Amino acid sequence: MPVLIGTSGWQYRDWRDGLYPAGVAQRGWLEHYATQYLTVENNSSFYRLPASGTFEGWRARTPDDFVMAVKASRYLTHVRKLSDPAEPVARFLGAAAGLGPKLGPILLQLPPTLKAEPALLDACLAEFRTARLPAGIGRLRIAVEPRHASWWTEEIQQILAAHDAALCWADRLGRPVTPLWRTAGWGYLRFHEGTADPWPSYGKQALRSWADRVRQAWPGDADVYVYFNNDPGGAAVVNSA
Repeated sequence: MPVLIGTSGWQYRDWRDGLYPAGVAQRGWLEHYATQYLTVENNSSFYRLPASGTFEGWRARTPDDFVMAVKASRYLTHVRKLSDPAEPVARFLGAAAGLGPKLGPILLQLPPTLKAEPALLDACLAEFRTARLPAGIGRLRIAVEPRHASWWTEEIQQILAAHDAALCWADRLGRPVTPLWRTAGWGYLRFHEGTADPWPSYGKQALRSWADRVRQAWPGDADVYVYFNNDPGGAAVVNSA
């Protein structure tokens, strides 16, 4: 089972003198990161969608086998709340396509106050599924991270499965905060905050428990993308090693 492990972002100042040696200038951090990891989750795209040329630059600066997962713009998930998705999906993909074959899964993280909207989710996933992409980019992989309990229904599970969209498994304080549904032929897992010292690190037992869950859910050769979002103090770097 190919498990790709990375961090949620790479530009954190308190990672200096940790992941990034003193002699590595900040403008070269992505290149250095890519010598240590095969994948990264790009969170900056949530706050402000970069231009296509920026994505093309990230493609040029990373090795051929590098994969960049990209968090969808908050305009789609938090402003539009998945409604009328055609234009924001097209604009997002028009930029992210600059990564070419290095474009990994796209993460839709929903607002914690957004209650379940099955029809809107279905329509949004359909936009991604039918999007026209440049040559060299295969079928898109979409991961969805709902954060309101109303989403945990059989109907939502079936919609995700129908689109081969992965329910993003998420951990906070060492516990799953989502159902452990397998809705796609691949998986996506995010670690937000552990309980070990120093905060927000994860202890070895917690990580072993998650490794067991992943192995049980995705046997064989399924791809599973794992990202540590517990970045303060370099905890994500330590836990993802």
